[in-house]
Amino acid sequence: MTQTVQSFKHIQEFSEETLTMFKSNFKHITIASVWASLLMTGSVMAQAADAAATAVVEENPYGLGALWGQGDAVAKGTLLILVLMSMGSWYVIFTKFAEQAKLNKQAKAAQESFWSANTVAQGKDTLEEGSAFRFIAEKGLEGASKHTGLLGAVDFNEWVTMSIQRAIGNVQSRMQDGLAVLATVGSTAPFVGLFGTVWGIYHALVKIGMSGQASIDKVAGPVGEALIMTAIGLAVAVPAVLGYNFLVRRNKAVMEQVNAFGSDLHAVLLGSAKK
Repeated sequence: MTQTVQSFKHIQEFSEETLTMFKSNFKHITIASVWASLLMTGSVMAQAADAAATAVVEENPYGLGALWGQGDAVAKGTLLILVLMSMGSWYVIFTKFAEQAKLNKQAKAAQESFWSANTVAQGKDTLEEGSAFRFIAEKGLEGASKHTGLLGAVDFNEWVTMSIQRAIGNVQSRMQDGLAVLATVGSTAPFVGLFGTVWGIYHALVKIGMSGQASIDKVAGPVGEALIMTAIGLAVAVPAVLGYNFLVRRNKAVMEQVNAFGSDLHAVLLGSAKK
């Protein structure tokens, strides 16, 4: 009986040792599996990163650089014309916007200081040099003072009106300078780009015919490269058209203030002459 109990105890101790060893081995196996998974994941991510870097570094053989590098004199000249058109249109847009903002500022100054003066001459002196409103006031005064000799045969009202309208016409002509450039660029840039595309497609088809290969990879690249010209032409034309419409609308609003000033000045000069 005592031997049986001792045997049972030995079996129980052996089982506990075996279970402890199994747990320890299982723990090591689990840790090893986790590390193996992490290493595999890291390896896959490294390979994906290398592939992405290779794809980024790989150059596009049909981009804008290839168009410039492989293009002939006509293609390069067309591209340069489009670049000059774009630069000219943006220059006109910014300069005319600045001129219109300056004229709006001058109109505000004229409303605040000119009409509070005792005479037209004193009101003129309150305006800054180079102001369009000062120019109109000077021409109005000059017309009223030179109504002599042969000009005296002209009705004073009509003569002063003509003098002021000439001055307003000069201001309006100056404000419209450059708008013709935007209209020209907006109407011709798409056709210039289309010409570059047609020329590029022609040379691409000639090269394909000489090579004797008409697969999709041989056709799509050169033809798509030629279509860049049309895209550039549209990119040049759209800002020019939008800028033209925007500036014309602002010009109209500014000239309304100029015409109102001229009408009021005309009435003041006539009233001063009757006194």
